[in-house]
Amino acid sequence: MPESSELSRRERQIMDAVFALGEATVNEVVQAIPSPPTAMSVRRLMHILEEKGYLRRKPGGREVIYSPRESKGKAGRNALENVLETFFGGSLEEAIAAHFHSRKDRVTDAERERLMALIEKTKKEGR
Repeated sequence: MPESSELSRRERQIMDAVFALGEATVNEVVQAIPSPPTAMSVRRLMHILEEKGYLRRKPGGREVIYSPRESKGKAGRNALENVLETFFGGSLEEAIAAHFHSRKDRVTDAERERLMALIEKTKKEGR
């Protein structure tokens, strides 16, 4: 699959909407994106995203239903890697520090325990 950094702003909005919905028709995407263009424009962009290998389609009665070709988890990991490289020089530590600094609410004890458990697990696995 091509890199998501190759997408236009509008294509990225469409992909975000389809990931959020799991699968979607053109009309559902039009309702989900900010300041949407016409349904015809969204339909064309979704067709282009299908041609680029980002979406697949299946018949759904009168409308076509689109779904991502890549799993939400894999796309999320790729997006996180891109954010880490682009904004934090690849540093997970700096990204987490920025996240903790920008949070409106405090890290809960349960979150802290889960994070510590993940750190210990990766340490034991040698990652």
